[in-house]
Amino acid sequence: MDLRLSCCALAVHDLDEAVGFYRDVLGFEVLDDGQAVSVSPPSQPELRIILIEDRMAKELPGHLGFVTDNCDAIFEHIEASGAEVLQEPIDRPYGVRDCAFFDLSGNMLRFSQLRGGRPEPGG
Repeated sequence: MDLRLSCCALAVHDLDEAVGFYRDVLGFEVLDDGQAVSVSPPSQPELRIILIEDRMAKELPGHLGFVTDNCDAIFEHIEASGAEVLQEPIDRPYGVRDCAFFDLSGNMLRFSQLRGGRPEPGG
């Protein structure tokens, strides 16, 4: 069975601020169909991350994992935006170099670079 993620949702405490972060910092495409706002990475336009405004979003943070070919460059770019660093780049024993941030609503974003192994499920 071949299953791939096509859609997920993140609660955010300020929709406009979240759209700005995903669009301006991460370079995601924004789709507003009038009922929901979603974002997607340019390299995976079929993946929709629906942003749901919830003023209490920090109570139940989400988690998104991304694969990148340059963990250190991603880290420097996102850190320069002022996003809160959760974890600086580190080499893992299972062949991955990764780093993590909180987005502006407290959702964890992990960026993993393959270093001779396979990333663990869930980023």
